[in-house]
Amino acid sequence: MALMRRQSLVKFDAPLCETIVDTPKPKGAEVLVRIERCGLCHSDLHIQDGYADLGGGKKLDTTRGMTLPFTLGHEIAGVVDEVGPDVAGGLVGTKKAVFPWIGCGQCRDCANGDENLCVKQRFLGVSIDGGFATHVLVPDAKYLLDYDPLPVNQAATLMCSGVTAYGALKRLVDRPRQRNLLLIGLGGVGMMGLSFAQAMFKQPITVADLSPAARDTALKNGAAVAYDPSEPDVIKRILKETEGGFDEIVDFAGNEKSMAFAVAVAARGGKIVVSGLMGGQFTLPMVQWVYKRMTIEGFMVGTLAEAQELMALARAGKIKPTPMREEPMGDVQKWIDELRAGKVVGRIVLKN
Repeated sequence: MALMRRQSLVKFDAPLCETIVDTPKPKGAEVLVRIERCGLCHSDLHIQDGYADLGGGKKLDTTRGMTLPFTLGHEIAGVVDEVGPDVAGGLVGTKKAVFPWIGCGQCRDCANGDENLCVKQRFLGVSIDGGFATHVLVPDAKYLLDYDPLPVNQAATLMCSGVTAYGALKRLVDRPRQRNLLLIGLGGVGMMGLSFAQAMFKQPITVADLSPAARDTALKNGAAVAYDPSEPDVIKRILKETEGGFDEIVDFAGNEKSMAFAVAVAARGGKIVVSGLMGGQFTLPMVQWVYKRMTIEGFMVGTLAEAQELMALARAGKIKPTPMREEPMGDVQKWIDELRAGKVVGRIVLKN
């Protein structure tokens, strides 16, 4: 039997290391995909750490139910190598992106198409082995998406950073007030958001990030204005330049400082969508919330239907590619460290 190489989590809060096992054989409706590319996401860092920061010294344990060694990685694209007996053999050899946010298939959320909300989920690279490997076993062929003529690296990143940014922005599309839009945090998801927003909204897109390199990259990729949230008196400046703040904001960072900034620059009647998971605790005086009549919505990853919508837009050439760089799969720990240190602009995509 052929062997599968994996960059595995063998101990929490420790570097990944290579493990070699027999390549799994698909059963039933399962599909074995030979991985060509897998994106690196900030969520992978939380899983490696074994916790997410809840603020106030509290932590959310992310180790429960996980068996080590475990394979991270959920932005996957590759070629179908083998299928189970319940899958048409013509699928073998086809190029596919893999939707990773897979539910139990039986609960109310799954029946409604919201598998990404399933409490008994089988998320690839989160609950079951994912994409930092030569192969991945996908529970059902329905989670495979055609991506031609897109580049394989772009197809892979659409499955997490892409669908997260797209879904977050969708929560703002139908609002009656479309005066202006602010994107906070220009990591891999934020850069995707900048690209998608230009296709989804008519107004110029404003961005904010602490990194000068990220702000410069955003301006070169279509942002109209870029703010440094740490600049003295920047909030007063923004409120003056925007005539009262932003009607629509997406916080792609999701930490205490980014949310405090978002609330401060939100216009009365504005809405903030939070999709970042950097962590911490957010508090807001009730009077300020009510006085501003603001809406705050949490959002994390999209549905299979939203992934299909996004893929269709990208395949039709309606979405500009975002900054990314390819690196060898074996160097994944190096790039985890770089991402953790805030030295990555755009998305790192690992290749086999």
